[in-house]
Amino acid sequence: MGRAVSVLILSDNRLFRESLGRILSKRVDLKIASSQGFSANACEEAARCGADVILLDSLEFLCSERTGLRAREKPRKGMRMLLVAMEEDEQVFLRAIRAGAMGFVPKDASALELVSAVRSVARGEAVCPPRFCKFLFDCVATHVKEPCETGDNMDFVLTRREQQLVPMIGQGLTNKEIAQQLNLSEQTIKNHIHRILHKIGVDNRMGIFAAVRHLPN
Repeated sequence: MGRAVSVLILSDNRLFRESLGRILSKRVDLKIASSQGFSANACEEAARCGADVILLDSLEFLCSERTGLRAREKPRKGMRMLLVAMEEDEQVFLRAIRAGAMGFVPKDASALELVSAVRSVARGEAVCPPRFCKFLFDCVATHVKEPCETGDNMDFVLTRREQQLVPMIGQGLTNKEIAQQLNLSEQTIKNHIHRILHKIGVDNRMGIFAAVRHLPN
């Protein structure tokens, strides 16, 4: 048997940490390197304890530009992040991928599914609910079918406000989050995105960023 997979559990929920710790520690090929709440030195702790997999239940902690893992020093090579007990929401899933997560386990997953996900992520494999696989396939298909309008003059097709929305859509932000950042109503954002979809000729917001990725942020 090879070296046991080392896991760092990050969560502000003590019951969650202890429950996951009990589940994983029963497997001879897995070991808990550390279990702690969220902190600004999470990456440093992960490097110190030599974790192979970071297991956490907060997308915001992963994505935060100020205090999250993405904003800190990148985890050492070979360290992978797995989000657990997540809502099955496509936009949340997309944000997790863009933030560097390799695994996305829904909140109704069983203990066996969790263990399997940790092992898979440790091997460098991606893990997500089956319906999100279909979502990713649809995204790729949308990107492949980019319309001919995606030429160099696309910035003249979109208004300045619409151009402003493009990188925010690419970050996986929801309409509500975009509205809060721009101090606009959520309905206004929905209207803007609807017009962008119509102008570019794509079926969903996933195709927007791919079609106009050459535009300045």
